[in-house]
Amino acid sequence: MNKQDLLKDYKKQEDKLCLSQVLDKIEISSKREKIEYTDFLDMYQVALVENFLRKIQYKNYKLYGGYEDAERKICIIYPEKFDDKMLEKNYDKILKVVRIILPEEEKGKYSHRNYLGGIVKLSLKREKVGDIIVGEDGADVITLNEFADVLKTQLPSLTRFENAQITIEEIQNVRKLELKIEEISIIVPSLRLDNIVSDLARTSRSKASEIIAQERVFINGQNETKNSKTVKLGDVITIRGKGRFIIKEFTGTTRSGRTVVLIEKYV
Repeated sequence: MNKQDLLKDYKKQEDKLCLSQVLDKIEISSKREKIEYTDFLDMYQVALVENFLRKIQYKNYKLYGGYEDAERKICIIYPEKFDDKMLEKNYDKILKVVRIILPEEEKGKYSHRNYLGGIVKLSLKREKVGDIIVGEDGADVITLNEFADVLKTQLPSLTRFENAQITIEEIQNVRKLELKIEEISIIVPSLRLDNIVSDLARTSRSKASEIIAQERVFINGQNETKNSKTVKLGDVITIRGKGRFIIKEFTGTTRSGRTVVLIEKYV
């Protein structure tokens, strides 16, 4: 496996670094016949790694974030002798849940931003932490097994969590994400992606183009950088920093020919 040849088509240094690390895991897993895994990947990196592994026709991998539809995932590389059941038995050796239960007087007080902000404030490595599932009474923070004790020990040093109950749970006990959905309608001149992003992000079309160019927009989990991409019924659009949206229905057209689109927004 010539790493340089496999990565020659990738121009961005950060992409090369990410894929190079995956190739290192493949090499180690093959030599030692054991499971290897990366740090958490964001949505862009997940799509990058998945497309790369398909391109080189490598099949012994699993992108996993602890629950179905997780946004942040690790890439697990496993030996050929493993089947799905054997792999699943190892999940609890790879990922854990750090559960934060707030005291009664603070329940409902914190958002995802507050939990993530706390982790950042502690100068903890973001790539060691996956999705943060927020509930009324606290949050489940998915993390790498080897990082769980660090997180559990340091979180109480933050004033906001000093009275919280913090425990480490098995990954199979992660709490289900209860999605709240708000319906909104937008009116766009066409179904081009930049028009849709402009309305969803509540910004100008030129700013929407910048957001797309910054690789912050995903359609059905795949990064999309073409302004002219046509959005279809049922597409799930994620705008990093703005939220996740589903194109639910085209409900009509205005007299000027603009399209009315019903959107479901996760809140």
